[in-house]
Order: sequence, then C-alpha cells, then structure tokens
Amino acid sequence: APDHHAFDYTFENLANTIQAFIDQLNIKRFAIYVFDYGAPVGFRLASNNPEKITGIISQNGNAYRDGLSDAWDPIQRYWRDGTPENRASLKDFVSKEATWFQYHEGVSDPALIAPETYTLDQKFLDREGNVEIQLDLVKDYKTNVESYEKFHEYFRKYQPKTLLVWGNKDPYFLPAGAAAYKKDLPNAKLVFYDTGHFALETNVTEIAEEILEFMATLPA
Repeated sequence: APDHHAFDYTFENLANTIQAFIDQLNIKRFAIYVFDYGAPVGFRLASNNPEKITGIISQNGNAYRDGLSDAWDPIQRYWRDGTPENRASLKDFVSKEATWFQYHEGVSDPALIAPETYTLDQKFLDREGNVEIQLDLVKDYKTNVESYEKFHEYFRKYQPKTLLVWGNKDPYFLPAGAAAYKKDLPNAKLVFYDTGHFALETNVTEIAEEILEFMATLPA
C-alpha cells in the first residue's frame, strides 16, 4: 500500500482507485460483494456505475444510520472535534486486543475462529505508518455517513437485486442497519446468522449456499 504521505487515504480515493481498475479492464457488468469498509467503497462505485451493476451482496456492510452501534460514539466525537487528543484516543482500535475482539464478539463458539485470521490481520495493521492511515480512514468514515442518502437514492431508483447476509451480534453494525435496506429495496433477501462481525468465519457454508443461489438469478 502507498505510504501515508504519498496517498490521501479517503474512501473517495479508494473508490477512485477501484474505478480506475474497472476502467482499465473495460469491465462492462459486475456484481459486488461488500463488507465493512468495503460497503461505502462499493456503493460509491454502484452509484457512479448503475448500468454496470448486476447485483449486490452485503455481508455486514452498512449503509444506514440505524446500523451504527454505540461503539461508534468515540469515533463520532472525533468527527465533531478533530483534536489530536481525540485522534490519539482511537489508536486502540487497531490494537491486537481490538482485532481479537472484532473476530470473537458475538461468536457462540470461539473455537470456530481460526487464529491465523486475526493474527495475520494484526501483522498488517502493525506495519510502519499504518496506524496513521487507519486513523485517517476512521476520520473520513464521516463522509460515508454523509453519503448514505446518495446510496439510498441509487437503491430506490435502480432497485438492484440484493442479498443481505448479516451476523446479528456484530458489535459495530446492528441488525437494524440490515433491516433498513428493506425500506429502499423491498425485494432484497435478508438472512441473519447468530454470529458476529466476521460472519464467514462461523457460517461460511450457509452463506456460500445463499450466494450461489443468488448469483444464479443474476444476468450473465
């Protein structure tokens, strides 16, 4: 990944990077699978390329204020008041304890979580300069919330086929955020799983079956 000083880490720039990739390969039609930070990137792409989107799969990928849990309170405080102190208070979000928590919270059987998942994630999070990159993205996440209405307008106007697969004990993105999609996408299929944020770690077989069934309904 580019150095913190060589690239402006915003969600708009992440979307622009993927847009350049799509354009370079001249991809005409595609479905998107979005999760966590990937959701606002994917929905930016979908909003800007509505004619190319054949379908959307969102796995704990939020697009509604209803879905933001209380865990976002310190982040939203930083959005309101971007002091060095408020920024520094968020450094624990990329600690090994926080990464372990993200994988295990809401999971009924911790033995289902392979240790290499959070261990490898932490190895990359611990790269030199990456804490500042992550804090820049945390700060810029505000622009995603501000873009929610644009995403909703896209949903309402184009009614893309949508599958929602959601761990209902996600500590960050609440089930209410998943249910909120139905306001704009009444034909979306919503399936909850009794698990946490990284739903694939515990329910990969069931989710894969839903995805295969969904993909079979999309145009080629």
